[in-house]
Amino acid sequence: MSSEEWVQHAIWWQVYPLGFTGAEQQGDPDGPVRQRLDRVVEWLDYAVELGASGIALGPIFASQTHGYDTVDHLRIDPRLGDADSFARLVEAAHGRGLRLLLDGVFNHVGRGFPAFRRVLEQGPSAPESDWFRLTWPDGAGPGTEPGYGDFEGHSELVALNHDSPAVVDHVVEVMNHWLDAGADGWRLDAAYAVPEAFWARVLPRVREKHPDVYIVGEVIHGDYPGFVEASGVDAVTQYELWKSIRNALAEGNLFELDWNLKRHNEFLETFVPMTFVGNHDVTRLASALPEQLLPHALAVLFTVAGTPAVYYGDEQAYRGVKEERAGGDDEIRPEFPVGGPESLSELGMPVFHVHQELIGLRRRHPWLHTARTTAVELQNTRAVLESRSADGTRRLRLALNLDEQPAELPVPGAAEVLAGPGGLHEGKAGLGPHGWVVVGD
Repeated sequence: MSSEEWVQHAIWWQVYPLGFTGAEQQGDPDGPVRQRLDRVVEWLDYAVELGASGIALGPIFASQTHGYDTVDHLRIDPRLGDADSFARLVEAAHGRGLRLLLDGVFNHVGRGFPAFRRVLEQGPSAPESDWFRLTWPDGAGPGTEPGYGDFEGHSELVALNHDSPAVVDHVVEVMNHWLDAGADGWRLDAAYAVPEAFWARVLPRVREKHPDVYIVGEVIHGDYPGFVEASGVDAVTQYELWKSIRNALAEGNLFELDWNLKRHNEFLETFVPMTFVGNHDVTRLASALPEQLLPHALAVLFTVAGTPAVYYGDEQAYRGVKEERAGGDDEIRPEFPVGGPESLSELGMPVFHVHQELIGLRRRHPWLHTARTTAVELQNTRAVLESRSADGTRRLRLALNLDEQPAELPVPGAAEVLAGPGGLHEGKAGLGPHGWVVVGD
């Protein structure tokens, strides 16, 4: 199967390995190796059972804390393992038909990054002084700490100088190194903070060696299509849709969702976004929505265009609130149970089964990858969303009821229920309180 064909069927299960495996929060890049990546291997069959076709890993390279303060891009964090650990993960994943997406933090590095340490030791004469955006006081010499660019005010995250040819070469080397080692793609962390011209210099050199690589950039807002075209990435993260799904359901305003679906359709003229309703940086879905509306969010995710990703634990209705403080991500990046899937509580299984049902629907209808979705019935708390294939020959409809009262919504021509607890009778979808159903012709 070609890369293009595979992406059409792709469902990522996103894992933040340091949290998932219970690694220490403070890392020692030179500390003893702990083979925790093997714990991810223990969950690969579970990912297949869920319906995933790939594992999207958070940072796995040597760092001092949360993984986004990289100190060595070419070495696995010893809290997680080593090159052999990664090789076992690649073999186990590929043996199950799962691909691996790595998290590349190339906007910034940790203060312990060797090139930056040499700058601090040697001053302006350090050979890597052009790797960073530095300002030196008059008379600076060895041991002088310069002013430097950082990531969004976090002084422990030192921004790279993306105009430096050496930084271009370094990122190309890192990306190709891990693709050579068996990875299948990259998520570019904080891609929005990096000049698009930098990616345009890096990515052709990566694709020259790995033409089937899948590359998605983390972009929060702005001109998504323009970023894709200028940078050369395959896709960006669809935060606008994420936000509108949550807001529309929580506030009973499906008009907001409809507005963003129109924008989403426009994006599809240029690229297919990575879609999600939860990730490692945001409050858990089950903490953001009432329990009875979780299936509605999932039904939208898996019936609109995109390359969907499920954040580990969301399929078990894990709860967790992100807080803007030191350690504020800990609750949303928890350890998964020791002992594999048999250790999970039964309490999460109803939401797990909804994921399975909708992912199965998505896998049976791969044309949804590029479908256009429009509202054919729209009220604040009730809607019918119609998704049509790009060539207009296939369609399905999602009926949503956010009310506590039952509802009947028109779905003319529908002949069968494809997913969900609702019914179908004489061209109408019958929905119970907070009901939903996907129907097909």
